[in-house]
Amino acid sequence: MTETTRRDEIAAGLAKVEAEIAEACRAVGRTRRELTLIAVSKTYPASDVRLLAELGVTDVGENRDQEASAKARECADLGLVWHFIGQLQTNKVRSVIGYADVVHSVDRPRLVAALSQEALRVGREITCLVQVALDGDPARGGVPPQDVPALAEAVAGSGGIRLGGVMAVAPLGEEPSRAFARLREIAQVVRDAHPGADAISAGMSGDMSQAIANGATHLRVGTALLGRRKPFVR
Repeated sequence: MTETTRRDEIAAGLAKVEAEIAEACRAVGRTRRELTLIAVSKTYPASDVRLLAELGVTDVGENRDQEASAKARECADLGLVWHFIGQLQTNKVRSVIGYADVVHSVDRPRLVAALSQEALRVGREITCLVQVALDGDPARGGVPPQDVPALAEAVAGSGGIRLGGVMAVAPLGEEPSRAFARLREIAQVVRDAHPGADAISAGMSGDMSQAIANGATHLRVGTALLGRRKPFVR
């Protein structure tokens, strides 16, 4: 595929996503500026990230450190905001802190401590979102809803990191609107205790509208922007 053709393909995907966001916002009386669109570029090359940046996308999400760190280095001149959205092992924290501006997948005290220690060491402030397990499946990451306030408190009380809000993935087999309504209630509890923590990271290619209707502030969109994924090959 030529560069021009790929740019046109991504531009068409972006236009379609933006139209869906605009319609969802209209339906519930929200404005587009309330939402941050995160282009999830996992398995796609750095050249796609460059095309997205040319088209005005400022936020990029990745969920594998090995892939993300290389891409972030290759695109360092673009001034993008990098979001780490995958499950994060503590042995990857040093690498992730090197490029990520926001970590969406904070789900245990040990990870909070590791992120704080490394951010302080390198003199950065990283925004952290508490990942909520709406389905109770630990394999998908996240903390049970009842444990969210304590983990949010731990983030808020740690140096080098800032509590940004919450993140969740809609459970498989459940109506997304119901799941995101629960997330909205949890987010309100966090915001009541920490007024600046107003981010709700929810909604992907298949459930953006339902997320927007339930207060999402950050949308994590890959397939609808960039097409069906292929296995990542280095």
